[in-house]
Amino acid sequence: MNKVKSRGSGRWSAETSPVPLRPYKFPKGFVFGAATSAYQIEGGIDASTGRGRSIWEPYFEKRPGSDTGEIACDHYNRMPEDVRLFKKMGLQAYRFSVSWPRVMPEGAGAVNDKGLDFYKRLVDELQAAGITPYLTGYHWDLPQALEELGGWTNRDTAKRFGDYMEILARALGDRVQHWGTLNEPAVILSGYTSEGLAPGRNDAKLWSPLVHNLMLAHGYGACAVRAFNPELIVGCTVNLVPIEPANKSARHAARRMWQRDYAVFLDAMLKGEYPKIVLKEMEANGLKILPGDMELIVGSGLDYLGVNWYLRLVVNRLGRVIPVPAAEITQVGWEMHAESLTSMLVSMQEEYDLPPVYITENGAAIDDKLVGGWIHDVVRMKYIHDHLNALESAVARGVDLRGYFAWSALDNLEWASGFKMTFGLVHVDRMTRKRTMKDSAYWYRDMIAANTGG
Repeated sequence: MNKVKSRGSGRWSAETSPVPLRPYKFPKGFVFGAATSAYQIEGGIDASTGRGRSIWEPYFEKRPGSDTGEIACDHYNRMPEDVRLFKKMGLQAYRFSVSWPRVMPEGAGAVNDKGLDFYKRLVDELQAAGITPYLTGYHWDLPQALEELGGWTNRDTAKRFGDYMEILARALGDRVQHWGTLNEPAVILSGYTSEGLAPGRNDAKLWSPLVHNLMLAHGYGACAVRAFNPELIVGCTVNLVPIEPANKSARHAARRMWQRDYAVFLDAMLKGEYPKIVLKEMEANGLKILPGDMELIVGSGLDYLGVNWYLRLVVNRLGRVIPVPAAEITQVGWEMHAESLTSMLVSMQEEYDLPPVYITENGAAIDDKLVGGWIHDVVRMKYIHDHLNALESAVARGVDLRGYFAWSALDNLEWASGFKMTFGLVHVDRMTRKRTMKDSAYWYRDMIAANTGG
């Protein structure tokens, strides 16, 4: 096994890889892919495309000078080129999201045929390249027309989401087998309860209806896809951040924070109930759970659970996050601690009747340097390798893991953080949009080959 070492200048070579290239002990059929989201890479938001406004346009209009998704990676115009690049990277699967306002400009009613055609062509290109498409219905770009009616605080938005997923299923369900409803409901609601994401309402009192409406949206969306074809594989993706106590006195605070912020979605979808701490808060906020609501949420079922994982948090007995001494961190300030991924998944396996699990996002924002046409991002390679090791350990302890998607395929718009946070396996020049595979992309390609015999 190779030892981790720094890279000099020059072309990538598997023989001199500074990070191990080896087969992992994953189950047969385990897939390796990469992920993106529509608003972060597509661009193509001008009127000629027929796309409606999303909540991000007014959000950035209030913040002049911000990086925006107006062009992003220009994937809307460069999609065939990108799929060829994904094939060169050896990806077995590609997880992408569909832009709701691109398909339904007003969020309901008329369908934009140009928008729907884009995703049909994307799926065709992926299949021609031998790459399996994994579709996510919603990754944070709500049509502005629905936001003006209350957005995700409006229970009706959940029903409109079901209508939208039905349209997608009818258009793509003959070619796409793997479907996801929502991406990271915890982050969706933070766009309403804080300021850092669209729509930026910054009203903590909205938390309760948001949680419930998002879970209803998952239920309506999953049922809509299955109504088209019950053989399709439908899941939901949650971002999970294990909350670890700094000492014994912090155990209760850590458990409460985990239940409120993350287990709330797992309990709803896997148990058909909310944690007691959440029910108490919902009741205090006057939220009415109607007859049949929880049955819809749990009854829609999960053929798989998508888990997006980036970091852990350590809290004291007051529930306050405390820094970890000497922690290795990313550009975003997130600690790199792969061992916590193993322990979290094993704990979940013990608490829930888990469906098959995919790691639908995992990656690190690293301050990359393009030198002589190459980016020697050893830290990113090691990060992925460490997390694959962690997943290998989870599999050995009984977790049913089916796949891993690196975040992200391309350097993209990291929402309000702009283009400065670079998560991609592929560098995207901000002026020319030229794509350059980083060493991590070559390492990932060769690692996939080592695990699939490719």
